[in-house]
Amino acid sequence: MRQSERAEWDVAVVGGGPAGLAAASAAAAAGARTVILERAEHPRYKTCGGGLIGASLGAVAGQIELPARDQIRSVTFTLRGGRELTRSEREPLLAMVTRAEFDAALAHHAQQQGAVLRQQALVRAVDQAGDSASARLADGSVVSAKVIIGADGSSGITARHVGAEFAQVDLGLELEIAVPEPVSRRFAGRVVLDWGEIPASYGWVFPKGDLLTVGVIAARGNGPATREYLREFTGRLGLAGYEAVRDSGHLTRCRTEGSPLRRGRVLVAGDAAGLLEPWTREGISFALRSGALAGETAAKAAVAGSPAAEEASLAEYPAAVTATLVPEMRAGRVLMSAFTRHPGSFHAGLGTPKGWRVFVKMCRSEISFSDLVSRPSARLTLAMLNRM
Repeated sequence: MRQSERAEWDVAVVGGGPAGLAAASAAAAAGARTVILERAEHPRYKTCGGGLIGASLGAVAGQIELPARDQIRSVTFTLRGGRELTRSEREPLLAMVTRAEFDAALAHHAQQQGAVLRQQALVRAVDQAGDSASARLADGSVVSAKVIIGADGSSGITARHVGAEFAQVDLGLELEIAVPEPVSRRFAGRVVLDWGEIPASYGWVFPKGDLLTVGVIAARGNGPATREYLREFTGRLGLAGYEAVRDSGHLTRCRTEGSPLRRGRVLVAGDAAGLLEPWTREGISFALRSGALAGETAAKAAVAGSPAAEEASLAEYPAAVTATLVPEMRAGRVLMSAFTRHPGSFHAGLGTPKGWRVFVKMCRSEISFSDLVSRPSARLTLAMLNRM
């Protein structure tokens, strides 16, 4: 172990995923001396479907050259393997990326903005005292900063330090399957979504050239059934005989209403804050947006002229998240509740022209979940489903 070293920064970001890199880019672009502490080394594999909705694409527009493996124009829906229906659009609904390539592009952009990327820098503890916060690394060094942004996941050090609380925990299982050209051509430009038998579960196939990302997600506590769902889903699609390059699992944790987003000089963003959409469990857009908000707030606080001004700046972050992202999560919970009870009704609705148009607009982020559930017709339908 090396002797402790101290490095002074305006902003230190713990974690080099989408939330952390968006935070670092925003902070550095605003003139803050910014360091990113990443435990691994880019490019690195991360378990993730890698589907980018309109909000994610908008967040990175003009920042990176998108490393898209595919553009999705068609979706095939099934209900427990049956009642198959496919719908298509001329213009793309989603872009497909691998997290290794996407995160590497975000890291490059953050460095272009002036952030310093320190890799293989595992943070063991976070502390704060006086006018600074500090991160103690596994090698014994200590990095201090005026503000720390935690983006190291829901089970990370910063979430525990802030006291993040999670109301919904789901288990996602995923395979990266290498397929020959005839098979990749069959799935090219098309996502498969299956509403599963486990309550609130679903499965997906996301095409990425010669790789298919095949996964399922369900509430934690259904481990054996979730594994069986993935096995059955993969076999049903005729993919069981191909090599699984990756076989991984992860827990997604969605915050409780009122879970802290900040403790003193430490802010949490993305998964570390439990920010994701509860129904689809989509988290990349929440990571990018909350990370940018955290970075902007941290940079502003770093140059505040007084303790009062600094406190006022730091308080802007939870207020901004509550105003912009929390309404989407509340709407997602309403949809999740109705979907859990009546997945068949959702499936039937997607088979209608109106239902498909709404789905398209949600994928492109032309309509938000909060906008959707506030519509009188949707509000009435969801209320009925949640009572039945």
